[in-house]
Amino acid sequence: MTQSRATDYVIPDAENTRARYRRILRFAAWHLAVTWWYELFLPRIGLTSVAERTRIRRMKIFARRFYVLAVDLGGLMIKVGQFMSSRLDVLPPEITKELDGLQDEVPPVPFHAIRQLAEAELGTSLERAYAWVNETPIAAASLGQAHRARLSPVDAADTGLLDVVLKVQRPGIDTIVEVDLKALRRVGRWLSHVRLVSDRADMPALVEEFAVTSLEEIDYLNEAANSETFAANFADNPLVAVPTVVWERTTRRVLTLEDVTAIKVTDHEGLRAAGVDPALVAPVFASVMFDQMFEHGFFHADPHPGNIFVTPVPLPEDAEPTEGSRPFTLTFIDFGMMGTVPAGTRSGLRKLLIAAAARDGKGLVDAIRDIGVLLPTADTVELERAMTELFSRFGGMGFAELREVDPREFREFATQFNDVVRSLPFQLPENFLLVIRAMSLTSGVSSALDARFNLWDSVEPYARQLIRDERGNLVEDLGRQALDIAALTIRLPRRLDGLIDRVEDGSVAIQTPRLDRQVAGLDRTLRRLISALLFGGLILAGAITRADDAVLGTVLMVGSAIPLLAAVLGGRRGA
Repeated sequence: MTQSRATDYVIPDAENTRARYRRILRFAAWHLAVTWWYELFLPRIGLTSVAERTRIRRMKIFARRFYVLAVDLGGLMIKVGQFMSSRLDVLPPEITKELDGLQDEVPPVPFHAIRQLAEAELGTSLERAYAWVNETPIAAASLGQAHRARLSPVDAADTGLLDVVLKVQRPGIDTIVEVDLKALRRVGRWLSHVRLVSDRADMPALVEEFAVTSLEEIDYLNEAANSETFAANFADNPLVAVPTVVWERTTRRVLTLEDVTAIKVTDHEGLRAAGVDPALVAPVFASVMFDQMFEHGFFHADPHPGNIFVTPVPLPEDAEPTEGSRPFTLTFIDFGMMGTVPAGTRSGLRKLLIAAAARDGKGLVDAIRDIGVLLPTADTVELERAMTELFSRFGGMGFAELREVDPREFREFATQFNDVVRSLPFQLPENFLLVIRAMSLTSGVSSALDARFNLWDSVEPYARQLIRDERGNLVEDLGRQALDIAALTIRLPRRLDGLIDRVEDGSVAIQTPRLDRQVAGLDRTLRRLISALLFGGLILAGAITRADDAVLGTVLMVGSAIPLLAAVLGGRRGA
């Protein structure tokens, strides 16, 4: 086992990377088996109540064990945990609360190991490259860690900067990322065989998307280029700032940036002490994130509180400060995880935002189809009705108001529309995982700044501006619609002739999915009941007979497995 100069930090070698790989797979296999047993097997033999009664406890156990695994292993396991902790929109609080600490809790690497890697990358000693470097890290992340430093007089004169942040990769992180991705790819293949998962997402494709993002994140030359692109996009926006890159002291594994440390975006006490009202920061932050998504198509995919500072703007000498109204700048850092939105997807997202602001259920479904989340073959009539009802009841509510709604009402809506959503062919388009992550974190940070923050208040004015912008393309849109109508008019007689032929030969099928599901459910229940009775009868007969006739008793008991399998597999065929 290769070790650094101190015995408390181990550089990964073949032996411990194999152990790491096996540990990740064992964890995944065990919890997949537990989930299959409770969520698929028990309901099929009529024990749904057992699964429901133990679900919250099982979720907490899973989250706590994953937390321990992630902190112990580090690497991409931390990133996976951070992603899950930010998914307040789809994951239950039992999981997200347990994993929330993974945003910050990562053990630092001893400085001697950081020094060794940095000097090898820079080709010189740290004493020559910098005037000084603080050995205590200001941030320790899963893939790298940051230290405050000061440029040498020569570099300071060339760049115009003095205080900087030296960001260095964790030694051996390349090997760790390779092993973690290998394990995640295998787990993704396992999940692709689980119908409950494969019907909703292409897990191997999602793992590959995660792999591309992770490999980009450990290339600091890529991060430096991303920061300059981001800065160029907001060059005319005084509300956004980005640290300057010191290219002379930057390599693939070492990054030197202007020190822009300021007030953490969710530090309420610090903001108020500086004269900044946190409630005024929330809508500005949301608007800046909307600009990235819908205007630039290049967005910060990891906007958690540790990556955003609020920098108060100095007031003119003759200005008198007013409490809570001091101007400020949002300073973004850490551009390793960035997302891009293709033009077509960006157009769909803009339509989705406009439809959401207008509480337009049909428009929202059309936008979801345009983005590619919903396949073109989907019959969306029921989904449109569901979204319209959802808007009429909950549309416009902020998080604080939603928390006051009776949970039974949420359950009623979920039960009512569950079959509709499950029956539709959804998928996650390329790079959409990062869009979901970014928007989820945007909601979380904005709500942390202001508990009364209502995302609709930021969406609606932004959507109105989008509508004004879209009016410039109105003539073009009308022209396209006219062509579509003309094409439909030409095809209509032929389609009517085809429909009449199908009616005459009796090949038209009228579908009643809800009734069909109810009948099929009754049929499966009856078959399972009969199989269960046969199973019970045979095993009891075998147990009684075995005392007098061991052979016949054994045959009856073994034969009882046949109706048991019929009960289980009968439910599976109908699933």
